[in-house]
Amino acid sequence: MRYLPHTDEEIAEMLQAVGADSIEDLFAQIPEECRCRVRLNLPEALTEWELNAHMDGLAGQTASAGTCKNYMGAGSYEHFIPAVIPHLLSRGEFVTSYTPYQPEMSQGTLQGIYEYQTLTARLLGMEVANASMYDGASALAEALLMACRVTRKNRVAVSRAVHPHYRRVAATYFGPTGYALEEFDFGKDGRSDPNAFSGGKDLAAVAVQSPNFFGGIEDLAAWAEAAHAAGALFIAAFTEPLAYGLLKSPGSLGADITCGEGQSLGIPQSFGGPGLGMFAAKMEFVRSMPGRLVGKTTDMDGKTGFVLTLSTREQHIRREKATSNICTNNSLCALCAAMYMAVLGNTGFKALSKLNLDKSAYLKDRLAEKGFSPAFSAPTFNEFTVKADPDFETRRRALMEKGIVAGVPLAPYYPALSDHYVFCVTETKTQDDLDALVSEVTS
Repeated sequence: MRYLPHTDEEIAEMLQAVGADSIEDLFAQIPEECRCRVRLNLPEALTEWELNAHMDGLAGQTASAGTCKNYMGAGSYEHFIPAVIPHLLSRGEFVTSYTPYQPEMSQGTLQGIYEYQTLTARLLGMEVANASMYDGASALAEALLMACRVTRKNRVAVSRAVHPHYRRVAATYFGPTGYALEEFDFGKDGRSDPNAFSGGKDLAAVAVQSPNFFGGIEDLAAWAEAAHAAGALFIAAFTEPLAYGLLKSPGSLGADITCGEGQSLGIPQSFGGPGLGMFAAKMEFVRSMPGRLVGKTTDMDGKTGFVLTLSTREQHIRREKATSNICTNNSLCALCAAMYMAVLGNTGFKALSKLNLDKSAYLKDRLAEKGFSPAFSAPTFNEFTVKADPDFETRRRALMEKGIVAGVPLAPYYPALSDHYVFCVTETKTQDDLDALVSEVTS
């Protein structure tokens, strides 16, 4: 029996059945520049040991935190991870746990997620947090859709100072919904411009990221007031939750929904993933929250227990009628974040945040002395944007050969900001590292 078509007639019949004119139509959603146009040049089959040697060789060609000084941030951050976290996280009961629908068999997993929700709600200053989303980008998209459900309005406004990838994901989510997603500009200080978005009776939500993509700390209280005055919900996004060890929490400043990336909380960068979508909201919106929620209760004997609550999986798989079609969560990453927050505690979290702030400020000042002028006047946390001379990109590429990644160029995302770069500094960099970077970029 054949399971795949082998003739042109069979292929044409299948294409007709799905309403496509050609094989190319099946890949129309993939950007042109991301498609492979040549046959894959794969080697012959290798033995297990030959394959291991081959993979070791490839790994040796790839830069990593151990061999490279990385001053990039932009949504993925290099932080020290206490040894206790990978040790605990590797326990079999955590690694193998999946969907805890049978609470009598899943109390450990459920309690772990409940603790994550509690710590997340405290960090973000919100009343309720869910069991996590896939990543920060999908969390923002789900927050915007949730706002449309809650308000029964069909338009959202997102600042252009929000991470470009997050905005791209949100646009993909919104494409087939019939809702409108609009972007509004940022001001000369590098923060979202309150005068740049349009209100109206159909506006469901306004979304702002703080610290934003340029590193600027937004005035969340003012934005909450502006959004509410326009009759919309206010969504506070983030890519670096460590900032809220020092900054006032979004919830305390009036946010209705808070969402973002939790990779900083004990999760390795791992060449781009996995991530952790953090999501929290006011209790009045709990029935409209995406994902799953773990609650605390008592059993028939009065003993404390934990269960999935307020929604069933069936609620999330009803296609266009669903609250959300995300019906799982990143449990292992959420448990990792809970362990990280618990290990640091309030005092440690604040001290680590202060260390990131101070080291970033040191590098910003040193670069300014060498002609890298701060591009914006907004206060920053551990990322900041500088304007360099036109020749810097050539030096930056040369530094990569020395194992130094000197910031993120903004030109690919914001053409008007050519020669602008975002630098990030975390606790992993010493003063000698920072001085060496300054020496290298100005030599």
